[in-house]
Amino acid sequence: MYTLIGSLGTRAFRVLWALEEMGLEYQHRPDYPHSGEAARLNPSGKVPVLLDGDIPIFDSVAIIQYLADKHHQLTYPAGTIERAQQDSLTQFVVDEIDAALWCAARNSFILPEEKRVPAIKDTLMWEFARSVKVLEQRMGDAKYLTGDTLTVPDIILTQCGGWARAAGFELGDGPLREYLRRVIARPAYKKAAELKAG
Repeated sequence: MYTLIGSLGTRAFRVLWALEEMGLEYQHRPDYPHSGEAARLNPSGKVPVLLDGDIPIFDSVAIIQYLADKHHQLTYPAGTIERAQQDSLTQFVVDEIDAALWCAARNSFILPEEKRVPAIKDTLMWEFARSVKVLEQRMGDAKYLTGDTLTVPDIILTQCGGWARAAGFELGDGPLREYLRRVIARPAYKKAAELKAG
């Protein structure tokens, strides 16, 4: 039994969705960053934290990839070309999509007010739009990022898509918008979204 620690308004949502996709048993503790178990277990106080027994694992990407590797779902086997392509897409989404959104959030409401640079959001939106175009070229006509199978980068990208809409980042009218509609129609995503709302 896994224990997921983290409010579902954070990247903990990604992990919850992955747990649902894989049909794994888990408990959820909706701690906010720097509070409760998150503060005790993670030196940075960040969420999510996943407990596998009593061993904590930090960072949503590491957690999802660990679960995927352990349960042979949502991933290609390590050492294959398909896995290298999957990992490349994961890194692209984290470096180019997630990073822009996180920097905007930090400069909007996370950092102390005197440390924020609100004007940076215009630059981040411009970078984000460029990255979306590159990503759409990489996606091609595939159902998911790596082909016909949902994998780790799909979960990260789709959660970022919702985050982008909420933060006012433009997704464009290209293939990404249709891709996101298709992915959020998955039953496990809908279940995770219901848990988040409820």
